[in-house]
Amino acid sequence: MGESRRFSVHLALGGGAVADVLLWKKWRRSVIFLVGSTALWFLFEIAGYNLLSFISNTSAASPNLEVSEETVIKAADKMRVWVNYALSIAHDIAIGGNLRLFGQVAIGLWVISYIGSFFNFLTLLYIGVLLSLSLPVLYDKYQNPIDEKLSVAYNLAQVQYRKIDDKILRKIPLLSNKEKKTK
Repeated sequence: MGESRRFSVHLALGGGAVADVLLWKKWRRSVIFLVGSTALWFLFEIAGYNLLSFISNTSAASPNLEVSEETVIKAADKMRVWVNYALSIAHDIAIGGNLRLFGQVAIGLWVISYIGSFFNFLTLLYIGVLLSLSLPVLYDKYQNPIDEKLSVAYNLAQVQYRKIDDKILRKIPLLSNKEKKTK
């Protein structure tokens, strides 16, 4: 069936402590992460505990909690960089003129919105944690059969996209750069 092109899932996940937890190489940490996230999900979702009460009670349990001004400045600086990066990406998507990227983002957001309408945020976050603890391990174990199936699905999606591109997208008139500048 062709050559086996296995690559390291551990390296794809960054190769550090996070990859070890997600691939269950440090199984105690993985269990702690799973049990902790399950307990938090149960506490907030099933038991009805709210976040403000949780923060209040944990801060009351540790009265000597202080954040230095230097830490706040570093965090704000890093946050500023991330926000500027996100805004530049949003600018490229919305105003950059790449219709294909705009369509992909719109469809992706619609899919996320549709899936999100079935769950509340915490449940969706918990499902993400469960998937992040299970899918990398499964992919690492069954990489070749999964790659073969994904290749077939990708080829079918390409055929369908070409049909849509030929019949619909290519008929949409796009302004050239010269026409944009004159208007």
